[in-house]
Amino acid sequence: MPSYQAPVADALFLLNDVLHWDRYNNLPGFADASPDVVEAVLQEAAKISQEILQPINLSGDREGCVRHDDGSVTTPKGFKEAFKAYAEGGWIGLATNPDFGGQGLPYTLATLVNEFSASANMAFTMYPGLTQSAIAAIDKHASAELKNAYLPKMIAGTWSGTMNLTEPHCGTDLGLLKTKAVPNPDGSYAITGQKIFISAGEQDMTENIVHLVLARIEGAPAGTRGISLFIVPKFIPDASGNPGERNGVSCGSIEHKMGIHANSTCVMNHDGAKGWLVGEANRGLNAMFVMMNEARLGVANQGLSQSEVAYQNAVAYAKERLQGRSLTGPKSPDKPADSIMVHPDVRRMLLEIRAFNEAARALILWASLHADVSQKSPDEKQRQASEDILGLLTPVLKGVFTDRGFDNAVKAQQVFGGHGYIGEWGMEQFVRDARIAMIYEGANGIQALDLVGRKLPKDGGRALTAFLNEVGGYLKQEESDPAMQPYLAGLKSGVGHLQQATMWLMQNAMAKPDNAGAGSYDYMHLFGLVAMGYMWCKIAKAAQAKKAADAGQAAAMDAKLIAGKFYMERLMPETAAHLARLSTGADTMMALPADAF
Repeated sequence: MPSYQAPVADALFLLNDVLHWDRYNNLPGFADASPDVVEAVLQEAAKISQEILQPINLSGDREGCVRHDDGSVTTPKGFKEAFKAYAEGGWIGLATNPDFGGQGLPYTLATLVNEFSASANMAFTMYPGLTQSAIAAIDKHASAELKNAYLPKMIAGTWSGTMNLTEPHCGTDLGLLKTKAVPNPDGSYAITGQKIFISAGEQDMTENIVHLVLARIEGAPAGTRGISLFIVPKFIPDASGNPGERNGVSCGSIEHKMGIHANSTCVMNHDGAKGWLVGEANRGLNAMFVMMNEARLGVANQGLSQSEVAYQNAVAYAKERLQGRSLTGPKSPDKPADSIMVHPDVRRMLLEIRAFNEAARALILWASLHADVSQKSPDEKQRQASEDILGLLTPVLKGVFTDRGFDNAVKAQQVFGGHGYIGEWGMEQFVRDARIAMIYEGANGIQALDLVGRKLPKDGGRALTAFLNEVGGYLKQEESDPAMQPYLAGLKSGVGHLQQATMWLMQNAMAKPDNAGAGSYDYMHLFGLVAMGYMWCKIAKAAQAKKAADAGQAAAMDAKLIAGKFYMERLMPETAAHLARLSTGADTMMALPADAF
């Protein structure tokens, strides 16, 4: 049976020593999140993740969700009770608007809580996670009437939320959607159409489900300019605000999936269902992007979460599994064989995973702090600067974290050998669950195109310039510290490759757009390696200071310093390969006729 321990100590080190959480206490919500409060929150999040969510992960995967003839869905055993505990604990509303019952704590803190819960049970965490994203979109764009009607119950976890975008004939290209909205005399709209791949579309855990649905109002312009966003509840609230009349939205079937079996991924049929416009007509994508961007960060977190839990189980197995002898002589002569931890290739796999996990956690927390600053800072320039960095990082986090997360789950499975392929050990579930994160909320190739085609040139490259200036300033600031040289050298090399790749795209992509498309995926991963390398330098600096200040932390900090050095020696050099591939352009890639494939 797999196990999981939330990395609370590492999270606190990152917040307090690396990212200097105390420097943000002038922002709303941060003053209430003192170090003692943060530690208490994370310890409680660890407890519910380890004691309630993790024990039903494997069983939930095996049992799956069941759709009944009336369209209702039953979730696996224990999920309903777990959701109740999660909601009553206030976890859904941790970082939401206090005006509607939320706790108003920093989004950064919610990022860690969501990582813990997704590591423990990714399929379960999608239910409250989607609700949190729907809350964000409604809070930012809906009318006061709609906010008052829906947000308090969603924040309390009495009602849940979903996003209904994809249709059988269109996924990424939402301009092709056919779901239509016809105005009703009472100001609502009749929504008709079919949506597919709707995570948490139907379930038995909440008394109502609030669907956010993209549809086209009759007579609206074609393409994305004519898309509007609607709230379509499963039950229409009555005069008292409680679930009333059953709406014309139902689950037609549950998708048969590779993984996340315990999440009800539904085909949703809207048959003249009543919906209420969110925000402006024909501006639905603008409103939905609030939810999609939150969801993309959540999916990036899923990549990290599966990498972390797979790593923990692989390490435990490697320490216990006896197989062969060390190449330098027996390390356990009293036993019939050494543990596989003595073998360099096993250590390679484990260190590749660990080196990613620690840097990825730091990077997503750094991005989350920028999300908090962009929403809460009283300084307009600070808000804009953080919004720029967050926009630049979002496709990188989603694409790189989920690619690496899946690869790392496979590596961890490999550590188990044949046992990793057997269901009872849980490793094959981590692989299957991690795979979807590379696909939904915008497939990773689309994330790369978004980065290169939209985020880099936006505002004259302002965000990228700010990022490179920050990293460059850090390199200059630390260049005189001899203890930092093993880390700075790798980062400096990676930054040089990123600058060369950026220049190549500037010189070759505008005249020939296929060059941008051909190089975008390598550019995204190059960027991710550099961004995580920057985090490793900050981690190493903090680890050296903590080790010097507290001898009791020496072993833990030495482990970080070794993992960071491994990253610079073994992972950062991949930037050169990404640059080399990117620089070949699109000619060969596009030369083969379609019928020759």
